[in-house]
Amino acid sequence: MKLHFLEPLYARPGPIVSVCLDTSRDGDDPDRAIELRLRNVRESLRSQGADEATIDALARAAGSDRDVAGPHGQALFAAQGALVLAERLPEPPALSSARYGMLPDVLPLVLQHAPAFPYAAVLLHRVHTHEPGGGEDEVELDHETGHWPASRVAPAPRVHRRIPAEDWPKEAEQLLAELVDGVEGQGTEAVVLAGDPSTVNSLIRAAPRKLRDLFVKLKDGHPRRPEPGRALLEAELAGLFAGRLPAHDRHQLDAYLGQRARHPEYVEGIDASVAALQRGQVRALILDRPVRHTRHLWVGWAPSHLALASEELSAFGLRFTWEEPAAGAALIRAAAGTQAELIVVPEAELPIADGVAVLLRYTEV
Repeated sequence: MKLHFLEPLYARPGPIVSVCLDTSRDGDDPDRAIELRLRNVRESLRSQGADEATIDALARAAGSDRDVAGPHGQALFAAQGALVLAERLPEPPALSSARYGMLPDVLPLVLQHAPAFPYAAVLLHRVHTHEPGGGEDEVELDHETGHWPASRVAPAPRVHRRIPAEDWPKEAEQLLAELVDGVEGQGTEAVVLAGDPSTVNSLIRAAPRKLRDLFVKLKDGHPRRPEPGRALLEAELAGLFAGRLPAHDRHQLDAYLGQRARHPEYVEGIDASVAALQRGQVRALILDRPVRHTRHLWVGWAPSHLALASEELSAFGLRFTWEEPAAGAALIRAAAGTQAELIVVPEAELPIADGVAVLLRYTEV
């Protein structure tokens, strides 16, 4: 998963407020529930020394995702009296979190964005008109792209069209061209098709082979319409993508396993990961899920300024250093600032010493 969406958080020096909040609107009096959670967040931030202007900026954004139905949450970041970033979370946090520190706590956010599986969803319905004097049947098309699971509550703009049935072959040609563009430009790895079986089959028959290999045809011909703000075919996609990593991530994990087999001391564990990030040598930071690493690291102003002890940074001539949580702040800032990617893998699938490892861009041995 690329981390460029975090760039606004590192564009200015801290301190910064980081909050994760349940903003679900599926219960009784959701506004009241959100306000109560926000009140606790305010008190926590005040106790940590956050200024009122920054707290107010964050509070104004809390619950602003009114267009999203069902359970979900928000990750909010504010600094110097202004909102810096607001992201939707597909799962509401079990408990609200609030932190005021020099670096943002982005771990809850990135864990809910990973693995960022790129896909397209297409829903096709045959609409039978009942106008006086008869009428032509129509094909109703919904097309949406996304990166799972973040797209559950933040999908790309949805294409919705109704086309006379006789014009469907031409429309299908245009749709297939758009899907090919997604494969070539955005790395789409799955095209999920649902709806009227005959219309879906006609699209498959007209598709080039490069698309046919990516098609996943759902058996249920009548999936329910998405709720407001939710992904097209959300329930079906949840089952389809459960535990699945993008091919890009799988290839990188294979490369990591090759490096670990030869030189585990350079790629596995917190010591090796910090050393590689200091040198800007990391192609991908790898974290086990669940994240159990609670150690703190010493950091400075630059992303590569991180170390296991303050003395190490002092030896580099840094005068101002401080401690930050390793997994939530220091490691991810270092990865984002050195253009490394993030891979989150279930611990049961790939146990890693300290729960952290790196895939190196190059090796020096």
